[in-house]
Amino acid sequence: MKLYYHPLSGHSHRARLLLSLLGVDHQLVEVDLAAGAQQSPEFLKLNRFGQVPVLIDGDLTIADSNAILVYVARKLGKTGWLPDTPAGEAAVQRWLSVAAGEIAYGPAAARLITVFKRDFRAAEVIARAHRILGLVEAELATQPFIVGAAPSIADVALYSYIARAPEGNVDLSAYAQVRAWLERIEALPGFVPFAKTPVGLAA
Repeated sequence: MKLYYHPLSGHSHRARLLLSLLGVDHQLVEVDLAAGAQQSPEFLKLNRFGQVPVLIDGDLTIADSNAILVYVARKLGKTGWLPDTPAGEAAVQRWLSVAAGEIAYGPAAARLITVFKRDFRAAEVIARAHRILGLVEAELATQPFIVGAAPSIADVALYSYIARAPEGNVDLSAYAQVRAWLERIEALPGFVPFAKTPVGLAA
C-alpha cells in the first residue's frame, strides 16, 4: 500500500497510525501542502477534493481518513478494530462521525489557527473542543477505550487531534480519563507518534 500524507496533518496521522498498529507494509509519500502540491493536476487525479491522506492499494484509490480506516480494517478482517456485528459497527461509526464533526470543528480547528494560521475564532473553537473533550472524558470513565475494552478504529480516529490539542491552546489538564486513554494508545505495539509543533500551550 502507498499512503500520501503530510506529517502535520492529523487526518494523515490517523491513517498512518492504523497501518502501523496493524503491521501493514506501506510506502509513505509526503505531499508538500505549503507548496500547494495537493492542488496539482496529478494529485487531484487521486483525490478531486485536494486533501490528504490518500491510500493506494493496487488499482484502488481510497480518499478520506475515516474511509481509509474502515477499508484497511475490513480488508484485513480485523473485527477487533472494526466489529462485524450491527451494534458493534454502529458504535464505531458513531465516533467516526464525531471525529469528522466535533473533533474537526473543535480541537482540530483550534490547532489549525496556531499551526497553519487559519482564520477561525479561537474562543469559539476552543469552547467546542472542551465540550467534546468533556463527552469523551465521560465515555472513558467506565471503559478503557472509546467503544469498550479493546481499541478500535474509533480510538485511532480520535487520537491525533486530541493528543495535539494543546498546540491549539486547548488544555487537557482537567481530563484525567482522556490523558490516561492517550497513554494507553501510545503504549500499543506499533504505535507511531504524531509530529509535535511547539505552538500554543505546547510552545
